[in-house]
Amino acid sequence: MTATDPPAAHVVLLATGGTISSRASAAGGAIASDTGGQLFASLGSSASFPVRVVDVFQKGSYLLTVDDMIAICVKIKEVLEDPQVLGVVVTHGTDTMEETAYLVDLTHNDHRPVVFTGAQHAADSASPDGPDNLSRAIAVAGSPDARGRGVLVAFAGTIFPAPGLRKSHTTSLNAFANPDFGTAGHISATGEVSIQGAPAGLEPLPLPGPEAGSPRVDLVAAYPGADSTLLHAAVQAGAAGIVLQGTGSGNANAKLCPEVAAATSAGVIVVTSTRVDAGAVIPIYGAGGGADLRAAGAIPSGLIRPSQSLVLLSLLLRLGTPPTRIAEVFAERGRSPDQSR
Repeated sequence: MTATDPPAAHVVLLATGGTISSRASAAGGAIASDTGGQLFASLGSSASFPVRVVDVFQKGSYLLTVDDMIAICVKIKEVLEDPQVLGVVVTHGTDTMEETAYLVDLTHNDHRPVVFTGAQHAADSASPDGPDNLSRAIAVAGSPDARGRGVLVAFAGTIFPAPGLRKSHTTSLNAFANPDFGTAGHISATGEVSIQGAPAGLEPLPLPGPEAGSPRVDLVAAYPGADSTLLHAAVQAGAAGIVLQGTGSGNANAKLCPEVAAATSAGVIVVTSTRVDAGAVIPIYGAGGGADLRAAGAIPSGLIRPSQSLVLLSLLLRLGTPPTRIAEVFAERGRSPDQSR
């Protein structure tokens, strides 16, 4: 099916580029080039549900901005205005899939599923994994069991919830993990969908309009020997928000904490996350640790890792959210699944 020949009940495929659409270029290196129609044609067999294809853009996800991710959110809402749509599949690069899927999940206010997928091997490789991932994602998007589950990621046979998702390997076909929030189920090669558990059920956030602008949010890392130079530079560059990637349970050092205090006093929102794969950010330590960061005005991210903390903070700033409410939202969204219910 094509975008001009929609079936009565169908899944919409939104193509945005990524490795799944990439081929070797004359200039060197692989670039996103295949259209959504070409991706769908690569299945070589019938999909589990009729599919209507819509091209959004053709970009490697390492090139995307938050504004690009918002554009994907807007397109999803547009296609879901059609009551005949069973669900949506978004083909997307794996580099920043965790960011875009999370932004869509934060703003998704429809019971019909949105399922992200992609590939680790390019479309013209000897063994592309994109067609199999796409076929399975279509099965999930059309499945009644996926309804009410928010945004999911279907990759290499595993279904993940978007919150907590992380790309965990640069080259393996099993590219993703979700250490804190776990998996949502599995999808077989024949399209049999098995989904367990229940979503957290948090209220969706609104999508910002174009008048919201693009407030700058920077990511700054704490590391052995780090001083305040990069954090100060972010403030001087006009950052409205900063995500501090701390060590351990969300720690920095005695040089970074005074700069955090100066930033928050100037109205910059600072959120503390961690480089550690799993576990919550918990303000425990003094002498430049997490307790001092909290005293300096930083907001702990809970279970939200740096990549998704940046997305959530960017969205909240675009919505003009007051600092006290930003702290509340991070506390709500950063809880474990059991605490969120």
